[in-house]
Amino acid sequence: MTWLDHLVIVPILLPLFTGALLLMFDERRHQVKAAINIVSTICLGLVALTLLEMADTPTATNQAAASVYLLGNWPAPFGIVLVLDRLSALMLVLTALLALPALIYSLARWHKSGPHFHTLFQLLLMGLNGAFLTGDLFNLFVFFEVLLASSYGLMLHGSGQARVKAGLHYIVINLAASSLFLIGVAMIYGVTGTLNMADLALRVAAVPSSDRMLLDAGAGILGIAFLVKAGMWPLGFWLPTAYNAAAAPVAAIFAILSKVGIYVLMRLSPLLFGAGAGDSTGVGDNWLLVGGMVTMAFGIIGVLASQAKGRLAGYYILVSSGTLLAAIGMANAPTTAGALYYLVSSTLSVSAFFLLIELVDRVQDPAANVLAVTMDAYGDDMEEEEAEEEIGVAIPATLVILGICFASCGLLLAGLPPLSGFIGKFAILTAVFNPNGLTQGSTLSLASWVFAGLLVISGLAAMISITRSGIQTFWAPIEGRVPRVLLMEIAPVAFLLALCAGLTIYGGPVMTYMEQTAQSLHSPQTYIEGVMRAPRVLPPAAEVAP
Repeated sequence: MTWLDHLVIVPILLPLFTGALLLMFDERRHQVKAAINIVSTICLGLVALTLLEMADTPTATNQAAASVYLLGNWPAPFGIVLVLDRLSALMLVLTALLALPALIYSLARWHKSGPHFHTLFQLLLMGLNGAFLTGDLFNLFVFFEVLLASSYGLMLHGSGQARVKAGLHYIVINLAASSLFLIGVAMIYGVTGTLNMADLALRVAAVPSSDRMLLDAGAGILGIAFLVKAGMWPLGFWLPTAYNAAAAPVAAIFAILSKVGIYVLMRLSPLLFGAGAGDSTGVGDNWLLVGGMVTMAFGIIGVLASQAKGRLAGYYILVSSGTLLAAIGMANAPTTAGALYYLVSSTLSVSAFFLLIELVDRVQDPAANVLAVTMDAYGDDMEEEEAEEEIGVAIPATLVILGICFASCGLLLAGLPPLSGFIGKFAILTAVFNPNGLTQGSTLSLASWVFAGLLVISGLAAMISITRSGIQTFWAPIEGRVPRVLLMEIAPVAFLLALCAGLTIYGGPVMTYMEQTAQSLHSPQTYIEGVMRAPRVLPPAAEVAP
């Protein structure tokens, strides 16, 4: 093995060691802990980009093979394996790209609002990276608990009754989901005798008919645990309140937590219940399709009804999750490719919006916001008299920058052309209307038409809500105040928006990567063979005595 082969485990070990190192420093040494955290996060990003290049490197068969790392040098399925392929590499890079802006933003004041912020942040990254790299269900549960335990501390980071109340609800719901996770894993192991994902894919088709119902039930219980995290209706009622109550940098990194459930479903659905699963082929696809569309409808209603910007962002996460769940339920590679592009774009956009919300809310105090809503309903006789006094007043540069960023987030969330949000939705719509090269005269199912309609309506709802919120914030006839915004607060927002712009400019190469990733997901033979045939590292030859 070369040193590059050991990079697969670095996204897990690096944040683990960094988090342990940060515990050795006193909490009053904020600058030292922040510097260590930033250096580690930057290195993690560089490693993720290197792994992305490794995962996208074709082999002699013109296919990118999965890189398998055997921990303890035990072969699969007996030992713990880490698997790097295009999908896991993509999620590693997305995690690193969200972590750095959220961390820099927190250095303005949030990292001092509670103990062990930097340690919890690194452990969260460890849990996320481990969940994306692991190749068996039990270690998926282990990393799932690591990221949840650290997210509990980050969710309660700071003070305030609303945050504590929402945080306790968040903890209880996720503890219940963890219990379901264990029950589902136990049932699957009892039927198949293995928890390695690749080995499971080989054994599912051979499960006897007498145990088939138990296997499907275990998969369903396991799926509920991930759907709770993904926020599918009616399991996602906790998400808007929790994300609205969290601190701004915490909510920004939490934008990818809901995508952990999406990732697992996107990984396991075609792997375990694809074309080679025998009688279990397609188990859960219809539930995901219908549940995703219902979640989209619920999120659209929440987006239109929300007055608080934080709840608006939380409901848009539900819209995003519903879109991705419905795309997974369509169970074809073109739709999955569009969903992957949409996943990256929506996650970056929502993360930028969470960071921006706190800055925009500084423009008006809560009393002014309530007065603005009241004036929209009942009018104000003083509006015309004050209009003349406001004419000719120069707009402060801070408000201009915040307004441009707010409008950019609105365009991205609404999916208007030519930005990345539009490209992702357009790719999904193209796949929905032409899933397998439909010929002229072919008909589409009712579910396809409903999904396409909800996807268009969700963009319209986001545009209406963002426009309404922007008018109340920047154009309301109330004396606002110019907020004090630091460079380290606005720079992360600009960085995330620049990444979305990069997705638009390099839409062709990115979409090609997504298409290749989707093809490998729906044709998992390369993944299975790579894991099951991964060779052990042979010990060095013993020295021969003279």
